[in-house]
Amino acid sequence: MNSYQIKSQENGLLVSGLRDFSLPQILDCGQCFRWTPVDGDETHWQGFAMGRKLSIEQQGENCFFFSPCSVEEFEQIWTPYFDLDCDYAAIKRALRCDPIMREATGYAPGIRVLKQDGWETLCTFIISQNNNIKRIRGIVERFCQLFGVERNGGFDFPTAQRLASATLEDLAPLRAGFRAKYLLDAAQKVASAEVDLSLIPQLPYEEASALLQKIHGVGPKVADCTLLFGFYRLDAFPLDVWMKRAMKTLYPQGLPSEILPYRGIAQQYLFHYSRMHPELFE
Repeated sequence: MNSYQIKSQENGLLVSGLRDFSLPQILDCGQCFRWTPVDGDETHWQGFAMGRKLSIEQQGENCFFFSPCSVEEFEQIWTPYFDLDCDYAAIKRALRCDPIMREATGYAPGIRVLKQDGWETLCTFIISQNNNIKRIRGIVERFCQLFGVERNGGFDFPTAQRLASATLEDLAPLRAGFRAKYLLDAAQKVASAEVDLSLIPQLPYEEASALLQKIHGVGPKVADCTLLFGFYRLDAFPLDVWMKRAMKTLYPQGLPSEILPYRGIAQQYLFHYSRMHPELFE
């Protein structure tokens, strides 16, 4: 468990003793798309999440400045968002029983799985299909500016109800290609409750995945990404190109049983490690 300390300062909070927490490893490992480094500085990031604009700057070892941010906002919004009440040190100790996971967790020990908004995550991973992170961020930003509501220093993520009344022509400025029609189908099915996202936390994994796959363009990979990053379903294990290579090369017999209780978190360590080490698959 994190034993961090919070100190109010002008325009924000200084949070010290924040361990197992790396801004680039968390925010640039493919799980979110509305955070960017300020002037290319990976110790300083800004983004818009949970209806709020936030800047986070590392100011020393295990010390970070959150701005603008109150103690109440940090405890109610950013503590759950960054999964700060989860003991990642203990999870890494359990994963390191496996030599491959020992390498992966050692390479990026500051990764955490974010607890993002489910609808937003569904849309961003629809957009992510056959795409790169830079282009995904651009489409998502245009999407929010075009259909979102401006507030708190940025643009809120568009609601399903707002998007459901749009047309493909309305989405043309996004330059999202074939993904635009999938976004509209998602919005229409979520807005009408044909796909009721509020059911997902309680549904068994297979049923939750099948519900999301009622949306055109949502297959097992997008469904798993939505479950893991949007609903904190740690029983999900997304398999993209990198993870399929990793499983074929590194785990041809499947994951060891010791890893299975943490497979959602293990996936993110393994995904980032594999993506940064393509020589493993040559």
